Amino acid sequence: MSNAYRDDERPGDRQLELSIIIVSYNTRDLTLDCLASIALETTRTKHEVIVVDNNSSDQSAAAIACQFPEVRLIALDTNIGFARANNLAAKQAQGRRLLLLNPDTIVLDCAIDRLLEFADANPSFQLWGGRTVFADGSLNRTSCFRRISLWNLLCFALGLTYFGRRNPIFNSEAYGGWDRDTARHVDIVTGCFLLIDRLLWERLGGFDPAFFMYGEEADLCHRARSLGARPAVTPEATIVHYGGASDVVPVDKRVKVFKGRITLINRHFGWPARVIGQALHLIVPLTRWCGYGMAAALARNAEWQKNAAYWEAVWRRRREWIGGYEAKRVEPA
Repeated sequence: MSNAYRDDERPGDRQLELSIIIVSYNTRDLTLDCLASIALETTRTKHEVIVVDNNSSDQSAAAIACQFPEVRLIALDTNIGFARANNLAAKQAQGRRLLLLNPDTIVLDCAIDRLLEFADANPSFQLWGGRTVFADGSLNRTSCFRRISLWNLLCFALGLTYFGRRNPIFNSEAYGGWDRDTARHVDIVTGCFLLIDRLLWERLGGFDPAFFMYGEEADLCHRARSLGARPAVTPEATIVHYGGASDVVPVDKRVKVFKGRITLINRHFGWPARVIGQALHLIVPLTRWCGYGMAAALARNAEWQKNAAYWEAVWRRRREWIGGYEAKRVEPA
């Protein structure tokens, strides 16, 4: 990696442009591919790469150390979660900007260099993101979102987001109808490909460690906007994001996502909006369990029956997520 410095090679009289932070958990092959793409496609930006391995059981840490000795590896003996792991790495980072990058990503066409150029051209934004696609090149819409509101929660609960995926009114949270093909200000840049000024990160205190996984970047962006940041994304910086590689059980991922969303509501909604938001989340698995179940019975559709079973499992585990992460507070990393 020609532009990445080892600890003993880092110049003491100047700061690196960028610290790339990756948190891995049982994603060995994907992480190795991600690191290889960084080395290949990031040629114009002086940077370092820091990988925090959250006690993976697939020999991720050993493989990274062997194949990428120039990467600064922090191998943990316990899984401290996405938010705290990023905070831990950021404390050791040397770059004037931080790039949070998921391990299940592939950097395309100098995307990191291009994102830095976008940031340099728009420094007042303070927080930037790019465009994400799936492996087949189709759009992955999860690079950014609009903040949660009672309206988009209602649309989500009633299934209007499903039937109106491209509708900017019924699917406002996902910016329905916008293919991420223009540069635009957004409420939330997701943590799979998030660039932030180091000074802003430090003012914010990094991620709220109460979030174990999912929701932490929405909280960060909310607090950043309150300090004057204007998050924006550009299609000029495009990466592959496979999505959800650390969660092999879909229900487990949904439980974590709901837990994060409830925590966001608890943090940023006042009463009675907070109570309404929690109730709408309870409606989500019920409407889908009942809807898919009835449709499957009428049409004898095996796929719909699987969907019904999935949402039934989410409903039955509601006590795990309805309180958010509030019940188990953690100390900062």
